[in-house]
Amino acid sequence: MKVEVWSDFACPFCYIGKRRLEEALGQFEHGDQVEVEFKSFELDPNAPVEIELDVYDYLSNKYGMSREQAISNNVQLTQQAKTLGLDYRFDTMVLTNTFDAHQLTHFAAKYGKREEMAERLFKAYFTDSKHLGKREILADLAAEIGLDREEALKALEESAYKQEVRSNEQEAGQLGVRGVPFFVIDRKYAVSGAQPSEVFLQAVSKAWEENKPLTVIGAEGETNGTDDACADGFCAPNSDK
Repeated sequence: MKVEVWSDFACPFCYIGKRRLEEALGQFEHGDQVEVEFKSFELDPNAPVEIELDVYDYLSNKYGMSREQAISNNVQLTQQAKTLGLDYRFDTMVLTNTFDAHQLTHFAAKYGKREEMAERLFKAYFTDSKHLGKREILADLAAEIGLDREEALKALEESAYKQEVRSNEQEAGQLGVRGVPFFVIDRKYAVSGAQPSEVFLQAVSKAWEENKPLTVIGAEGETNGTDDACADGFCAPNSDK
């Protein structure tokens, strides 16, 4: 089974949704047989790399709310994240463009470390207050999970994975994704938003049941030994009939 996850590293609900999916898979009997693939989605592709505003003024300007309301909303988010073991630090968060961070996940995928890279980027943004728009910092994060720093830096400087990011975003558009996180399970079911882990567990369980192998009625060991069937290009009717 495959779960595709469209998310952005600047999205607080995406990190929460990631944890809730992980909780669900931890409870799912076949969780070790589920492949999770993170896909790129930029909430604001036009965001500059350097943003002078802090997160509260940014939200206030973007959504027309007061700074006090923005602070209150983020306090609630911080508390929600804490129940999942996540430490959100909005006061020191560095806002930036996330395109290169997404490129880095595709670079990491080349070495089978896409999910590990995604986790490190989320923590870097929400907990460690790292500037994810700076390529030197991104290269450092790649090195932290065992990737070659200079190779990662070169890939970012050459925009080597630009097409992969754009392809993911185009695919999201084709699927009708308008916001993240967005989870697609075996291209049959979708979960939108950071839903409770119970919702994810229900969705993967349903998809798994539908993909179960056929149960053969009358298979060997379930009958009286009849074998009226053709196999290996030869048909042998039961001689007792």
